[in-house]
Amino acid sequence: MERVEPAVLEELAQFDSPTLFNALVELNGLPNEEYTDHTIRSLLPGLGSALGYVVTAEITTNDPDSSQLPWDDYYEWLNGLEGPLLAVMKDVDSRPGRGASFGDGMAGLHQRLGVVGAVIDGTVRDVPGIERVGLPIWAWGTVPGHGVFSILRFGESTTVGQLRVHTGDLMFADADGCVRIPVAQAAAVATAAAGVRKMEAEIHGFIHSDGFSFAKWKARKQG
Repeated sequence: MERVEPAVLEELAQFDSPTLFNALVELNGLPNEEYTDHTIRSLLPGLGSALGYVVTAEITTNDPDSSQLPWDDYYEWLNGLEGPLLAVMKDVDSRPGRGASFGDGMAGLHQRLGVVGAVIDGTVRDVPGIERVGLPIWAWGTVPGHGVFSILRFGESTTVGQLRVHTGDLMFADADGCVRIPVAQAAAVATAAAGVRKMEAEIHGFIHSDGFSFAKWKARKQG
């Protein structure tokens, strides 16, 4: 995996996903769809955000005739990677979301193997247990059970929340969803995000100031 300097990761982690998206637009313009859609929701916003290198997997939760790999092969792979990692899983079952793709036991093991958050294109269960583990989680929602639980492939490209992702991508996730940050642009995105934050603070400060008027607002935009 191509890596980003730890200091740059620390800078990026100080922002939120809309600010990082706006920074990407500053750098690359529109259209820009480097973000997940509304189906990928933060289920434990109190645990905050997560920033890490994507590790992908595709699973089925109920199809008994799915081919499968040993789960330990997946965990061994994670164990050999340098964190911080962001686990990204897609439920490719014939009825995606009918069974949970992630739970508290998986949360604990993933965390011990360097995973700082999990993004599930599907459903999860044991949310109170995941919260006790302290692993931020994003998914469609929750269900209480699953059937035959199989991992079909890992490390390959997949699509979550209408965003095509690849192992090694750098992704940030918070209460608004997930934004992919091109590794090669990470430092530039951090710098641009600081500029976006400063500009927005000035705008909000003016809107809420005693001196606000619409005429002044128009003049400010034109100036």
